[in-house]
Amino acid sequence: MRNLAWFARDGWLHVRMTLKTDFASKPTLEGSLVVLRPVAAADAGGLLALDPETERLTGSHRAAGFFTRENVENWYTTRASHADRLDLSIIERSSGQWAGEVVLNELDVQNESCGFRIALQGPRFYGRGLGTEAARLVIGYAFGAVGVHRIGLEVFDFNPRARHVYEKLGFVHEGTMRDALRWDGQWVDCHVMGLLDRDWKG
Repeated sequence: MRNLAWFARDGWLHVRMTLKTDFASKPTLEGSLVVLRPVAAADAGGLLALDPETERLTGSHRAAGFFTRENVENWYTTRASHADRLDLSIIERSSGQWAGEVVLNELDVQNESCGFRIALQGPRFYGRGLGTEAARLVIGYAFGAVGVHRIGLEVFDFNPRARHVYEKLGFVHEGTMRDALRWDGQWVDCHVMGLLDRDWKG
């Protein structure tokens, strides 16, 4: 059950539904293929070793000077103090290796919504169900434990495989931002997708 928040406005007493909680709690989520645990400074090496193909598919331009070990370690260390986002490392169960990260961010308490993004370290982790399971685990947490109503994401036009996975999870295409990314001298469209709690099949 969501909590009820009462407030007065215009001489009337109103009730507003609120989230069960926020992202201040950093859980460990376990599946058959992956374990999702809070990011740590020790994971910096994995992020720094992102394959160029992952950077392309996620539209991640490396900001000059940011991707140093010190900066990334500091970034991961400070994620624990943010109640509006949940950053989890994806650990492959069979090998114990850092396979990527999955993030719920931009928590909007009033509108009961948040964003979603995921990045696998490289092609050796693609196509094996790791990303799909990681997404299912964290989406289930967002709807079940936190109580969000909507999860939104963006996926670039040159990443149809990811879009297909999102559609299988129940995300619906809501619109297209034309020429949203400049990559290797070419403009790339970005598709906006959303998933509502009532459409989540688990």
